[in-house]
Amino acid sequence: MSRTVAVIGGGYGGSAVAKALDAEADVVLIDPRDAFVNAAGALRALAQPDWAPNMFFPLDTLLTRGTVVRDRAVSVDPGGVTLASGRRVEASYLVLASGSSYAYPAKPKADSAEEALDDLRRTHKELAGADRVLILGAGPVGLELAGEIKEVWPHKRVTIVDPAERLLPAFQPEMLQDLHRQLDELDIRLRLGTGLAAPPATEPGRAATFTVTTTGGEQITADIWFRAHGVHVNSDYLADERLTTRTPLGRVPVTETLNVRGYDHVYAVGDITDVPEDKRAGYAMQHAEVVARNITAQLRGEQPTAVYRPSPDPMILLPLGPGRGVGQLPTPDGPAVVPAATVSEYKGADLFTGRFTELFGTA
Repeated sequence: MSRTVAVIGGGYGGSAVAKALDAEADVVLIDPRDAFVNAAGALRALAQPDWAPNMFFPLDTLLTRGTVVRDRAVSVDPGGVTLASGRRVEASYLVLASGSSYAYPAKPKADSAEEALDDLRRTHKELAGADRVLILGAGPVGLELAGEIKEVWPHKRVTIVDPAERLLPAFQPEMLQDLHRQLDELDIRLRLGTGLAAPPATEPGRAATFTVTTTGGEQITADIWFRAHGVHVNSDYLADERLTTRTPLGRVPVTETLNVRGYDHVYAVGDITDVPEDKRAGYAMQHAEVVARNITAQLRGEQPTAVYRPSPDPMILLPLGPGRGVGQLPTPDGPAVVPAATVSEYKGADLFTGRFTELFGTA
């Protein structure tokens, strides 16, 4: 029997699966990009372009035995993957790890690292010349973007608008109190429970003075704005339903072993799964561990037994620059709120750069 494992997507989950199986199988990693993108670093890369190269890791350094195919999947069936180039990759095991897209700059648009860096440098110049910044969306992305901007330009006026009445309502009150305190210290202005009567007339990420009116009647003048909401699951290659039927949100139904329902040789990890949890890089990498263990067992003729059970309590590490931020982590006794120093140690200081330097062997 063939030992080929086709992994669709070289993001957090896909890269981790491919690396874990490299010594066990004939791995084919399929991704249109020339580099792994540590999207956790994108907002700092915007504010600090000299730091930006740290978020890209060449996919060619990931695997020792396996193959990286720079192409885009356009269809998947139980026997393999059809690519945009017309090439066919037959495989005994399939891992769907294509992740999701998000509004720029939280996730770069370009498939080339060099083009993505050019985009970030260009947007940085626009941002540098703007005194007043409007961010639409007060979720983790919008808050983190505001923190990174204030780290570099403490005197810029940053306003965040969101129709939600409260910040991050799923998390502990103690963490939210600390979050509001730090936002006040940074003079980040929140306008919650309101939207915009009409979107800005300018493009996001382009400097040009404009005035908008909130649904509550307040006028806000700014010189640049960014969208910090709107996730799109990258699962269009499943639209022909040759493999499975997606949920209304574009996700894939999976079992507790992270098999795509109906198949014992097809798996899914990360944002594309219908696992009931927030979609975060850390969860995708935990999915990857389960899938790698199960495929390894199958390759050895054993029964796969690893299961994934989402945490009953949400977790988050939300930096507001390298030294600030809030966090909540699961413990056996329930969710624990962690201080800014812990957020900085685990994430904020290097935004996981060290972890991926080790994974990709680029130290």
